[in-house]
Amino acid sequence: MKIQQITKGIKQTFAKKRFRRDNQITYLEARKMIQQNSLTILLDVRSKQEYDEYHLEGAICIPTYELVTSISKLVINKEQAIIVYCQSGARSKKAVNILSKMGYKNVYEIKGGIDNL
Repeated sequence: MKIQQITKGIKQTFAKKRFRRDNQITYLEARKMIQQNSLTILLDVRSKQEYDEYHLEGAICIPTYELVTSISKLVINKEQAIIVYCQSGARSKKAVNILSKMGYKNVYEIKGGIDNL
């Protein structure tokens, strides 16, 4: 009887929560995060030229190759949420790895980049 109750509790827990194996989010999830927490950073890791051509509203540009030297000036709190994007997802994936290795805890990438919007 107790094993059945425990199993039922575990199933209910997994049914209520959405567990991710990675840190990829959709654009709509990103917008919702930003609306719920105005301190969330939206980070464009494309080149400055690409950023100047077009970017998501409210995004800050730090190209991937400048991330290690520049991010600590912008984001001091390593618990602060950061949403990263690029054109197709390759550079943002690299940026997430860099930020994670630097100790940033709440880093997400927009799945597929802005090509996927």
